[in-house]
Amino acid sequence: MTTHGLTVDVRTSDGVADAYLAHPDDGSPHPGVLVFQDGFGLRPALRSLADRIAAHGYTVLLPNAFYRHGPAPVIDLPDFIDPDERPEIFRQVFPMIRALTPELLRSDVGAYLAYLAAAPLVTAGKVGLTGYCMGARLAVLAAAMFPDRVGAVAGFHGGPLVTDTPDSPHLAVGNITAELYFAHAGEDPHMTPEHIARFDDALAAAGVRHRTDVYPGARHGYTQADTSAYDPAAAERHYRELLALFDRTLHGQSD
Repeated sequence: MTTHGLTVDVRTSDGVADAYLAHPDDGSPHPGVLVFQDGFGLRPALRSLADRIAAHGYTVLLPNAFYRHGPAPVIDLPDFIDPDERPEIFRQVFPMIRALTPELLRSDVGAYLAYLAAAPLVTAGKVGLTGYCMGARLAVLAAAMFPDRVGAVAGFHGGPLVTDTPDSPHLAVGNITAELYFAHAGEDPHMTPEHIARFDDALAAAGVRHRTDVYPGARHGYTQADTSAYDPAAAERHYRELLALFDRTLHGQSD
């Protein structure tokens, strides 16, 4: 299915978030999907990811989560990102990640969901969320904040999902009504086997429909085609699982 992509503005309580909107080029409405970026932000590789989801029959919104710091690209990124070679990237990114508090996230996600709800190319009903690295954490928190609006959540090489702080995502899952799929990287210091077990235990205790996989040998960031962590086989598996989740949860539903 061919797609169309364009840059859009989403008005929030703190200004305007620049975003990428991708949808099938058939003029028909499709279920809505909200993509939460990784720490490197809105860039061509993530737009391509949104295009691929859209080509499967979804209207996809990919906001610049760091819009308060400027339009994307918020920082100067190389075409190929190797964090080991460019440690200054993390020094620029981490303050923006920390600045996106749960309170600001709630405000922003409310605006993103309102945008999708009002979009003519989005069908009525709950939306799907997918997040990458830090975006997986944001997706869990968003699903807990807006349980009546979210029907499916996926997270890939996500983290941190279990922390010792009161805003840890694993402490919020009791509010979630969506079905979850999480695929952790087998080689990921951000999500150790202990972290994964604690996150799964929290989901099970809350009665959340979920499935968790660990992709053996994959590194943190394995879905991101413009980084040194990219793993083509793991990335393809991610697409299969993500689209299967959305297909079984978002189609044929209504408010």
